[in-house]
Amino acid sequence: MTRPPLGSTMRLIRPAPNVLGFYDGRVEGVRIWSDEPNWLDDGAYTLGICTYAIVDGSQALVYDTHISPAHARFIRHTLDGMGVTSIRVVLSHWHDDHIAGNEVFQDCEIIANGLTASALERGRAEIEGGNPPIRPLVLPNRTFENSLSLTVGAIPVELRQVEIHSHDGTVLLMPDAGLLLAGDTLEDSITYVSEPERLEEHLIDLERMSGWGFDRILPNHGSLETIKAGGYDRSFIAATEAYLRKLLACRQDPDLAKQDLKTFGADMFATMAVEYFAPYEAVHRQNVEAVIKAKRR
Repeated sequence: MTRPPLGSTMRLIRPAPNVLGFYDGRVEGVRIWSDEPNWLDDGAYTLGICTYAIVDGSQALVYDTHISPAHARFIRHTLDGMGVTSIRVVLSHWHDDHIAGNEVFQDCEIIANGLTASALERGRAEIEGGNPPIRPLVLPNRTFENSLSLTVGAIPVELRQVEIHSHDGTVLLMPDAGLLLAGDTLEDSITYVSEPERLEEHLIDLERMSGWGFDRILPNHGSLETIKAGGYDRSFIAATEAYLRKLLACRQDPDLAKQDLKTFGADMFATMAVEYFAPYEAVHRQNVEAVIKAKRR
């Protein structure tokens, strides 16, 4: 297993007009932090992660600060090289792999919904002492509730608060482009269940999100090839809903709970909305165990 320097395997992509993608991971035989279990390799790099920047002229909006300060410096250097002089940051939610580069943007406006700000404040000691540590943890300096309208140059952007994947999600809608930057609310191959006791609420907000006007979806975790080609279509939402409903059924069906991901998700993968990626077998096993355990409480 090789271990290249942090940020050295990043790929810069352009999935849509005025949108940059900063993709890292899904490199076979490579880990970038440790051979031991850790959030950076196992929760992000192995699965593949892409954060985004919307750019118009001298203004940029960065959607998540990536998995390390080195990655964040790559983003900032890229934007500087394009002549960007004004940067704002939006955090999709409070999890480590989305906020690890905040310190590189500490001189910028860092926007999050109030629940994200509170979760980061509560979790500061654990985040700063994690493996790897995010130290110092730089907190958001602007918060909003429910929704916030912004412009990046001449491009209108809407931030919308959702409870999907985590209680504090923020997705970013580019209405003129028909594009949704989805954070971790949607993930290919399967969603990562971090709050199993709230899956019913997540399904409600997935249904709400499916009623919005957009054509393409850019998630933070997914296939490099699909993201690079412009992202996913709306069937991504239905696939995620189907997976969550099947997970909930595992509470009453022990045989279903024993299935590996390839079997469990066969119908979903057949639709081509998402594709099977073997490292998600471990995620699926954790998801099933978490959902069943949550029932017992």
